[in-house]
Amino acid sequence: MFDVGFRHMITDDRLETLRFAARRPVRSTKPSRAIEDAEIELRLCRADDDGALERLAALAEQPVPFGRLVVALVDGSLVAALPLAGGCALRDPFARTAHLTRLLELRAAQLRRPAPRHGFGRLLHRQA
Repeated sequence: MFDVGFRHMITDDRLETLRFAARRPVRSTKPSRAIEDAEIELRLCRADDDGALERLAALAEQPVPFGRLVVALVDGSLVAALPLAGGCALRDPFARTAHLTRLLELRAAQLRRPAPRHGFGRLLHRQA
């Protein structure tokens, strides 16, 4: 089908491409320094977060969840949100958010847990 010389030329080109790829430095799987130095803030959403939440939902191709959300901001930019009542997280597909999703789940679980009751009930038990 192909001339022998043409096949050798294609083979040599492919070998050169593979050798070049082997010489390139391998990217480290260790998080970059910029991620380690980033300022991360976890908090409940506010009314002024609506625009950022709509942008995040559009990027994630999901509707904005109903109700309160726990949001994650990296250096002041909202990159992930999780409904407090449970459900799927909204994540910026162009930012590293896997570690933030776990933090959001933990914080949401903490906020869902009922607060310890303080008041007369505790005092009554103490006197008895």
